[in-house]
Formats: sequence, C-alpha cells, structure tokens
Amino acid sequence: MGPRPEEGSLATAPPAARIGVIADTHGYLHPAIPELFAGVDHIIHAGDIVDPAILATLREVATVTAVAGNIDDGDLAETLPREVLGEAAGIRFAVGHKRKRLLKMLSPGRLLSEDDRPPTLVVFGHEHVPSASWVGGVLYLDPGTATAPDEEDDAATVAIVTVTAAGLSVTFVPLPRSGFTVRADFQDELRARGQLTLV
Repeated sequence: MGPRPEEGSLATAPPAARIGVIADTHGYLHPAIPELFAGVDHIIHAGDIVDPAILATLREVATVTAVAGNIDDGDLAETLPREVLGEAAGIRFAVGHKRKRLLKMLSPGRLLSEDDRPPTLVVFGHEHVPSASWVGGVLYLDPGTATAPDEEDDAATVAIVTVTAAGLSVTFVPLPRSGFTVRADFQDELRARGQLTLV
C-alpha cells in the first residue's frame, strides 16, 4: 500500500469548463436561454442573430463570440465577421454561419495561416438541424436553430460543450416551442417567403 495523502492535499481534477453554443435566433431569444447558459465560461453564436439586443443579453451571461449569418444586416453585418477563430476554456474553435463556407475558410492560407494551431471545435448553423460529429479529433457542431421558424424544423435547440482534461462532450438542450414569438418585422419577411409557422 502506498503512502496516504496528507489531509487536505488530495489531488483533484480541474473543474470542467462549459461553452454555450447557439445559432439561428432570428430576432428572438428564448427566455430559458440565459438560465440554461448561466455559469458557462463562453458563448458562441453561429449567426442569423437579426436583433443586436440578443447579443447584449447573452453578454450579461458570459463573454460572447458571434458571427453574422446570411440574414443579418445593418450593424450586425457591418461589425461581425462571417467566420472567426477564437479560444475559450483552453480550446481553439472556429465559427461561421454556413458549414460549407466555413470549411473552405479553414483551409491553410485563408482563415488559418500555415503555422496556426487548428481548431478542436468547429461550430456552424444555418441548417436548423442539431448535429455533432468527430472527424480527425475535431468536433463539428451545429447546435440547431434556437427558434425553429420553419415548419419542417426539428424542435428548437441549443448546445452545451463541456471541456475536460479527457476532451470535449456535447449536450443538446431542447427548448419548448410554446410562447414562441419572432420580432414583428422579421415575421413579415418570413411570411413573404412562406416560412413562418408558429405553434
């Protein structure tokens, strides 16, 4: 039997860090999200924000990295990047709204320089389908849509990535659809495109 550790000297693993991941809010922040993300170390928003007040609310919860999506305009389109690299909770991540465009930008010499450390987490949105897959030690994550405005969309979801010494894990959190509202001017745009279904 080995020596007993002295009282109070037990080694403990560092606490897990958590990253809240959200996309496609379309002008509406579900009231459950600030509570769901309470205590996260960082929040990543993968675009189609529509209302800058959403980012202001999320920044009250944690530091936010956000990108502009294809329907973001005005200040959001002018001030947010389309793709960006970042670091949070000891990991490197890349985020962009559209998967295909982001993957092209991750080729050396574009978003990444030749000597850049590649990301461990790649986040995108746009598809309104929550998904997570591992390819070559990289987690590719779509948190799904936080509003589910299209009739064929799955339920609204966000994701929480947990970072431990053992690696990354992801949990998808469904959001209730009842009480769902979209900013009035965006409702008109969705109706014009035949994409507004509220239940």
